[in-house]
Amino acid sequence: MAKRRARRPVQFKSTIAAAICARLAAGETLRTICRDPLLPAEEVVRGWAIDRPAFAAEMRRAREIGYATLADELLEIADDRSADTYIDDKGKPRSDAEAIQRSRLRIETRKWLLAKALPRLWGDKPEAGEGTSGPFPLEALVLGSLKPRSGSGK
Repeated sequence: MAKRRARRPVQFKSTIAAAICARLAAGETLRTICRDPLLPAEEVVRGWAIDRPAFAAEMRRAREIGYATLADELLEIADDRSADTYIDDKGKPRSDAEAIQRSRLRIETRKWLLAKALPRLWGDKPEAGEGTSGPFPLEALVLGSLKPRSGSGK
């Protein structure tokens, strides 16, 4: 007899929601998270966010933390020179243009996503907030956009 595959959960459970949010905060995409066979499908999680405003708020906050993780990755990618060169068959070091272009693409993609997802902080012209000494608040560099905005009810 064939072995039955375990069904993906579809009923909302706070433990599953917390696991999803933890992974979002670590910088994973919802699509990647929902590929895990132990977690609900992406459309189920998005349905939970529509039906449960508290869960939607938790997801939004987790994504903001995840975006700060992406910002940290920008420096790591830019500073990683390990694949920039290789040794050819004559023993001479050569530039690896493909690896360099891949790093450039990874950086540009993350920059674009941050600018679109959080334009107030990562756009071309970030807005100055209260108590800032310049155009970019210090807490934005440290925490992303985690500081609650006044009057937003968050």
